[in-house]
Amino acid sequence: KTGCLIVVNPTNDPEKDKDMVQKLLDFKDKIDNIIAECFGKNEKFINAMKESFESFINQRQNKPAELIAKYVDSKLRAGNKEATEEELEKLLDKILVIFRFIHGKDVFEAFYKKDLAKRLLVGKSASVDAEKSMLSKLKQECGSAFTSKLEGMFKDMELSKDISLAFKQSLQSVNDSIDLTVNILTQGYWPAYPVVEVHLPSEMLRYQEIFKKFYLGKHSGRKLQWQPTLGHCVLKAEFQNYTVRKEIQVSLLQTLCLLLFNEGDEYTFSDIKTATGIDEMELKRTLQSLACGKARVIYKIPKGKDVNETDTFRFADDFKHKLYRIKINQIQMKETQEENTSTTERVFQDRQYQVDAAVVRIMKTRKTLSHNLLISELFNQLKFPVK
Repeated sequence: KTGCLIVVNPTNDPEKDKDMVQKLLDFKDKIDNIIAECFGKNEKFINAMKESFESFINQRQNKPAELIAKYVDSKLRAGNKEATEEELEKLLDKILVIFRFIHGKDVFEAFYKKDLAKRLLVGKSASVDAEKSMLSKLKQECGSAFTSKLEGMFKDMELSKDISLAFKQSLQSVNDSIDLTVNILTQGYWPAYPVVEVHLPSEMLRYQEIFKKFYLGKHSGRKLQWQPTLGHCVLKAEFQNYTVRKEIQVSLLQTLCLLLFNEGDEYTFSDIKTATGIDEMELKRTLQSLACGKARVIYKIPKGKDVNETDTFRFADDFKHKLYRIKINQIQMKETQEENTSTTERVFQDRQYQVDAAVVRIMKTRKTLSHNLLISELFNQLKFPVK
């Protein structure tokens, strides 16, 4: 009953879901303690505990798996300095125990993969050791097929470092002001990102071409597709009539908006939209982060929290900040509902292929089989709940 109260959230209250994993971990510790202290770790009690955990955690499909993935993400992020390496290890082990009870492990994998991608690409991972340790735990638990894509992501990041080094050496002859680092991601390993077309400044395009030539010269038969939504830049900026110098860390889309102010001091929303080619929703978010956040490097006229198509934007020449290097976070919508749904939908599509594959595997070995037996064999082979 207690477990059901923690897991089942009839009102779908997001606040309640936020603490679910922590509550489950505390509850599990408490029960383990009781079993150890009061019942001398008696096997029957242990099994009853396992059965009940498995039963109540699967009362609610997918959500627990998703929340566990996000919990692990919050613990593996750079901002999480609260635990030593050993404590983190222990915590990951505890999380895995709860993870074991879940039937839809593929939901966990999909969300874990998405978060891992963010951690790796934005350099937000607290420790590579902890990441790798978690991977090896998952591998032991679910087999190498489960983690092969996640391992591929790490390989991509390591290979990208080598490629970047080689690229920088090949560039020494070209004396230039841009320092470009490119991550080459193998499409099959990473989450699918939407392809976005934006208007890059000529310097950037030139660099893309130089890099493309360099890369395709080494690897023939590959196709490069740039992902502007994942890029980030450091811009040198001068305020207060060129007397105050700052470095601003921003996303590529924010960069495109800010670079316009090299040419002029004031632009309307539609000017910026035409010049950058960023789609409307994305542009509103981007301008909001630059003009309505804590560090406002441009002003929005009229003032207000939300960006409208009728707004005008002006360069904030009187910008002040105590730090020399300022990071302006992009308002990445807290993982939007759509993103969430699309991740879950992708999992369900993959499941259909897995069912197909299992049917073929079983029929290849058995040649003929009655419908009932086929179904019961399928249930044995599939690692997720099916109706």
